[in-house]
Amino acid sequence: MQAALIQLNVSDTPARNLAGTVEMVRDAAAQGAEFILTPEVTNCVSTSRDHQRSVLQHEDDDITLAALRDVAQETGIWLLIGSLGLKTRDADGRFANRSFLIDPQGQIKARYDKIHMFDVDIDAGESYRESAGYRPGDQAVVAQTPFAKIGMSICYDMRFPKLYQALADAGATILTMPAAFSPVTGAAHWHMLLRARAIETGCFVLAPAQTGTHASDDHKTRDTYGHSLVVAPWGEVLLDAGTAPGIYPFTLDMARVQEARTRVPSLANRRDFKAP
Repeated sequence: MQAALIQLNVSDTPARNLAGTVEMVRDAAAQGAEFILTPEVTNCVSTSRDHQRSVLQHEDDDITLAALRDVAQETGIWLLIGSLGLKTRDADGRFANRSFLIDPQGQIKARYDKIHMFDVDIDAGESYRESAGYRPGDQAVVAQTPFAKIGMSICYDMRFPKLYQALADAGATILTMPAAFSPVTGAAHWHMLLRARAIETGCFVLAPAQTGTHASDDHKTRDTYGHSLVVAPWGEVLLDAGTAPGIYPFTLDMARVQEARTRVPSLANRRDFKAP
């Protein structure tokens, strides 16, 4: 089937980002894509929790989710909204980082809340405490579609291989890894991590990404790595989008999953063992 990754450079204002995102999804569908994927935090990239509180919405009210559901129905495509930052009703006021799989009728087929929080000190000038603003999910998700079972994840999850083994054990043949990756860790680890997850599971890895310097009106901007990737089950990089925002089409040949798993049946050969 024909598919496409959309690489974005969004600002910290959801309403400002929406028209461009919808236009790119429509354009990708017009080019023949039947499955289209957008990056993590498709609606808003921001480093300010106060700003996020002023612009993010609850799921039922989110303008990005509503518009993208409409365009999926309008164009008859499957759409993976990499994630949206959303308000929750949690007592501590933390947000959800939530991925959505939308079917061709515009219905939400599956939701996934990011499990692993990006709490790191990369160097003296770059640190993140995602858990200060976002609450982690606790449920792995595999969604059934007519073309594949899709194991959903988000960005930092990719460093935790047991999650992907569980998704593959549950039948996933495509792993989605939308991201807004740091340029420092991206240059060091992005390609290796994605290729490793594909090889370990014999799955396609589809990783749409944010890219570049993200516009902000009143607080510190953020940079992201780009390089949206498609990795085949044997580990070959089929698509690297570089650093330019845009639409990146590719073909999914699902027969390659069984081919890779037959050549090296690591999922079948895996054994339990006692920890040291």
